[in-house]
Amino acid sequence: MTHEAGIPLGIRFKLLSDTPQDSAAQVVGDVVIGDYRDLATLREFARGCDVITFDHEHVPTEHLRALEADGIPVRPGPDALVHAQDKGVMRAKLTEIGAPCPRHRIVSDPSDVEAFAAEGDGFPVILKTVRGGYDGKGVWFVRSAKDAEEPFRAGVPVLAEEKVDFTRELAANIVRSPHGQAVAYPVVESIQVDGVCDTVIAPAPGLSEELSAQAQELALRIAKELDVVGHLAVELFEAVDSEGNRRILVNELAMRPHNSGHWTQDGAITSQFANHVRAVLDLPLGDPRPRAEWTVMANVLGGDYPDMYSAYLHCMARDPQLKIHMYGKDVKPGRKVGHVNTYGDDLADVRERAAHAAGYLRGTITE
Repeated sequence: MTHEAGIPLGIRFKLLSDTPQDSAAQVVGDVVIGDYRDLATLREFARGCDVITFDHEHVPTEHLRALEADGIPVRPGPDALVHAQDKGVMRAKLTEIGAPCPRHRIVSDPSDVEAFAAEGDGFPVILKTVRGGYDGKGVWFVRSAKDAEEPFRAGVPVLAEEKVDFTRELAANIVRSPHGQAVAYPVVESIQVDGVCDTVIAPAPGLSEELSAQAQELALRIAKELDVVGHLAVELFEAVDSEGNRRILVNELAMRPHNSGHWTQDGAITSQFANHVRAVLDLPLGDPRPRAEWTVMANVLGGDYPDMYSAYLHCMARDPQLKIHMYGKDVKPGRKVGHVNTYGDDLADVRERAAHAAGYLRGTITE
């Protein structure tokens, strides 16, 4: 999708891909098959590139520093990206700059988890591997020290966080260029099902102007403090404090085009993908304002539907304004294989259209 955004500008992409079946490898013309964890492969790939960017955060930080030492611009740079790679580093930095976060600390074993729980309101607490988790993976909801044993079996650092009694999840998406220009998209509501993003509503319904501005300003401040270049998604909890006032807490950071910003493909004047490309190349950023009063993105998860052509016929005929974006991935149960976008002036109608299309493409709706 980032490649698609660069085509009108005549930008040539070179892709390092694990396999020829990766989504981007199916559309980018210049593809190198290799392991991003191997420094020699990265260095050979980077030769001749004007700038390097990413579609995930898992490239080893030390390898990115080596590319920078070789004179290759890396955006976002490793000093910024490490805050999306390592949750412990992220929490420490956000605390240092005064960003609101859940209570947290690194824990060493189940007894340490029990001590952490006792320091607050007790169990339950949330445990996370500091690196590698996503879409609910590497995250545990634990109710006792006994429940806390599994996260430590992998032998990697574990972050403990208080369980936040949030009312909903939000996301603030911004884009920042190397010379400091930045734009902020409307704050959205992100609805999760079994730890996976199901639906995104733009803008977040019922969000006060004050809290929306706080979320955007927080995301812009984090981007500046961390020197982020490109797209930054700040995933947030909306909660209520002891006095009944609504507040926001930072949950996660992502420094790349993000699922919570997929609605911008069809719902914003300039998409997150187009603005990420502009930022990485230090071009002036585009207008992030929405095109319609409401836009809803619904993820299409893998199911049992074998005949996608018939599903396209039904969905396109039922809703001519529907926008379908499929990733070319092998269909596996629960895997994100695409998303749909709908938009309009009636939120209930826009939500129903998105849910129906995503359900029909998955096979859970058959009429």
